[in-house]
Amino acid sequence: MVVAFKVTGDEQGEWAVLQVSGELDLVTSPVLRQRVHDAVAEGRHSLVLDLSEVWFCDSSGVGVLIAARRLLRSCQGRLRLILPAQGAADGSHVNRVLGALGVRRLFDVHPDLPSATSDDASPLSA
Repeated sequence: MVVAFKVTGDEQGEWAVLQVSGELDLVTSPVLRQRVHDAVAEGRHSLVLDLSEVWFCDSSGVGVLIAARRLLRSCQGRLRLILPAQGAADGSHVNRVLGALGVRRLFDVHPDLPSATSDDASPLSA
């Protein structure tokens, strides 16, 4: 069974939102990397990556997330991830992968879009 990898864009106020679904792996991660670069090139420095529909993520996918964080920090931007505790069939796979690799604390993680795009959200931790 082939599950389509998809990245769709949206805007919520000042936030550019990329909704990612499917598998984030060696084959598909360059697509997400390009979309992040395109958003930043268009001057969107507040970016939300909605990963709630990603059901598989390997190290190349994690690499794209870390590169996106670095890119946005370099231009004083903001990156937030949507990673529900439950979701994508069996509890967020991406959340577990980031936790297992010890990099989850690098990201500003939110449970849903309203939380991620709210100005009341907690500030980015260093």
